[in-house]
Amino acid sequence: ERRARGGPGREAGPRRLSAVAMAGFVRELERRGGPALRLEQRAAGGVGCVVWDAALVLAKFLETGACPLARRHVLELGAGTGAVGIMAATLGANVTVTDLEELQELLMVNIENNKHLVTGSVRAKVLKWGEDVTEFQPPPDYILMADCIYYEESLEPLLKTLKDLTGPDTCILCCYEQRTMGKNPEIERKYFELLQMDFELEKIPLDKHDEEYRSEDIHIVNIHRKQ
Repeated sequence: ERRARGGPGREAGPRRLSAVAMAGFVRELERRGGPALRLEQRAAGGVGCVVWDAALVLAKFLETGACPLARRHVLELGAGTGAVGIMAATLGANVTVTDLEELQELLMVNIENNKHLVTGSVRAKVLKWGEDVTEFQPPPDYILMADCIYYEESLEPLLKTLKDLTGPDTCILCCYEQRTMGKNPEIERKYFELLQMDFELEKIPLDKHDEEYRSEDIHIVNIHRKQ
């Protein structure tokens, strides 16, 4: 498991939760408005099976109220454990969390574990980037993405999916950790270069992130289709 850095109130990074219960590999994500989310993880199963730092940062950003979510149609791409989408559902959004077939069981477990906290709705569906998105139409109000930029071969399918899903009023919130190892900088550069052909990008300033769950190397970008 990758650990979040920093401590309570420190801008250096999203703190590793003091309340994390790793017995049973469950992560607790505290909420401002009530009991914590309980998110099961898997020791084996790849990158989609743990809660990454960018998911914590984006989930807690949603709680700041910067984006009105009540009764909005929200789609999460590459949802993994479902942390971000389930948080949105606790804020009144009608959410579809999506990932590959092999992640559906984990998504459904986490939806079930947190359904008593949901004030909107949440469901899990299979969505493979680059494939048909007809069943996810009409375009959602929000698309949420946390740490989806790491495989070069997935960039073009992801961009196709974003173009196919978005309408003129869709807001994409893309949160990612800036990595300096290996090909990561090149992949990030290529992704944003391609993205800017069809989309307008605006970086959300660090001081707009949650006060505790923030890090100088984790960015949130607000993305809209070019008009």
